[in-house]
Amino acid sequence: MDSLGPALRSLRQASGRTVASVAADAGLSVPYIANLENGRGNPTTGALTRLAGALGTELHISFGEAAEAPAPLPQTLVRLRRSERFRGAVADIGADPAEVIAALAAVGRVVEAGEQDWWRLLDAMVLIARHPA
Repeated sequence: MDSLGPALRSLRQASGRTVASVAADAGLSVPYIANLENGRGNPTTGALTRLAGALGTELHISFGEAAEAPAPLPQTLVRLRRSERFRGAVADIGADPAEVIAALAAVGRVVEAGEQDWWRLLDAMVLIARHPA
């Protein structure tokens, strides 16, 4: 349960969504989701299933080794995800925005990247998608 809040926040930020938009799609209140993201509350599996649906993913419950919570996205990457230019580039290459953010975040775990670096990487992805040979 300790990793639930950071995992929810990370999924929401990766999709470029606000708490309010996720709450509206899931049929839950903003304070309820904010509390979950901050490690408070005791959600039902029904609420978690609705949250997963609103975030475009599925709920998986398992017993065993604890999964490591995903690292929070850098704020520069969150800002990039919210931009119109990002949405246009992703639409241009026909990619899933969450997958593009995940790929960029993976690069960010290996090298330190700033806002201009994210744009360069995104531009490179567009070029590669347009001219794969």
